[in-house]
Amino acid sequence: MLDAVVVGAGPNGLTAAVELARRGFSVAVFEARDTVGGGARTEELTLPGFRHDPCSSAHPLGVNSPAFRALPLERYGLEWLHPELPMAHPFPDGSAAVLARSVAETAASFGPRDAGTYRRLVEPFLPRWDTLARDFMSLPLTALPRDPLTLARFGLVGLPPATLLLRRFRDERARTLFAGLVAHVMAPLSGLATGAVGMVFALAAHARGWPLARGGSQAISDALAAYLKDLGGAIHTDYEVKRLDDLPPARSYIFDTSPTALARIAGLGNYYEDYRYGPGVFKIDYALDGPVPWTAPEARRAGTVQIGADSAEIGTALRAASREGRAPDRPFMITVQPGVVDPSRAPEGKQVFWAYAHVPNGWTGDLTDVMERQLERYAPGFRDRVLVRATAGPAELAARNANYVGGDIGTGAVSGLQILLRPKLSLFPYGTPHPAVFICSAATPPGPGVHGMSGHNAAKAVWRRLRQS
Repeated sequence: MLDAVVVGAGPNGLTAAVELARRGFSVAVFEARDTVGGGARTEELTLPGFRHDPCSSAHPLGVNSPAFRALPLERYGLEWLHPELPMAHPFPDGSAAVLARSVAETAASFGPRDAGTYRRLVEPFLPRWDTLARDFMSLPLTALPRDPLTLARFGLVGLPPATLLLRRFRDERARTLFAGLVAHVMAPLSGLATGAVGMVFALAAHARGWPLARGGSQAISDALAAYLKDLGGAIHTDYEVKRLDDLPPARSYIFDTSPTALARIAGLGNYYEDYRYGPGVFKIDYALDGPVPWTAPEARRAGTVQIGADSAEIGTALRAASREGRAPDRPFMITVQPGVVDPSRAPEGKQVFWAYAHVPNGWTGDLTDVMERQLERYAPGFRDRVLVRATAGPAELAARNANYVGGDIGTGAVSGLQILLRPKLSLFPYGTPHPAVFICSAATPPGPGVHGMSGHNAAKAVWRRLRQS
């Protein structure tokens, strides 16, 4: 009998399996798709030689993850590549604010009235970032805080809505960039703890950047899988699990799935009926005949580029998708251009590029024209560079990854109490009513992102149980 069976070979499932295998437990992973990866895959979606990431590409939480940093993933081929600028936020007038590795450079891009405000906001936390990141990403109490005072100070800044934090800034440049950081988790700016979301992304950039994995995000998943195999773990792909009886006997079962799928497979009935899914996204992957023709020079040097004219436009787009049930007229967009740092992703002289915008959960329309009109505001002539585009709305994204229910790439709404307490209001979110069944997906703390910490935290709960039995 196996000690643990993991269902789902995304970054969290693979991390959970690795953590258990490192401690001498026998582990097997079962994945419905023909390759490992989940939200960290790389595929030729458009043309031969153009290697796209169907979901995540830039990994500020990955390079800062306490779980990943404790594993020898570089030995298994993972190499982080750092763009000259982690992120840029261009404006319609051709200028841009930036999120740079340097706090001073970032502050200077906001202008003199907000430079000091920004430095005072982030600089107190940077010297303690590693401990703060571990404490923040280990919540709830999978481990006692190592620096409870700093965590409490961070909570005072981050727990209020982002709308309050934005009022600290006097000019729109800083407010807009920070609103865009919050929007990475598709949370309305007025939501609980949304200030913390923006702070985490900013601090992560200053501490270790927003890198991409050489060759694509698949390199993260492949490194985890190779390490697991060296530890004696087994991985079975093309293996869809519809009920627990489909799996071999084991002392524990860990699901890197949505709560909905877990309840169905494990026979938990309506245990997760109150769990809410958030907005979906509409994503376009492009094969381009050259780099994106951004008007702002800073955007040409950045791995990630946020698109939104000002904080009001960003807030309106978020409300449209999350509360009003409609696609925004001028969507907030996150774009990534791997070619600024990794020429291996496309044939010489060409580029891969992707952009996504928020839409209501399960939305069935086509946002291509709206998104490209928005891109043309900041990169005139963009459409002339397009060789092939691959579009994916909520239905297509859910078909690629069953965890993306209704196109929700966060596997659950990041709003209300669910931003902190997910998938249930519980201090032990990785457990279920079945004593041998656990959940480790992005539906558990610390939530969305390719960082493996949900898997790491769940593995702690599992090995404690295994040692007691």
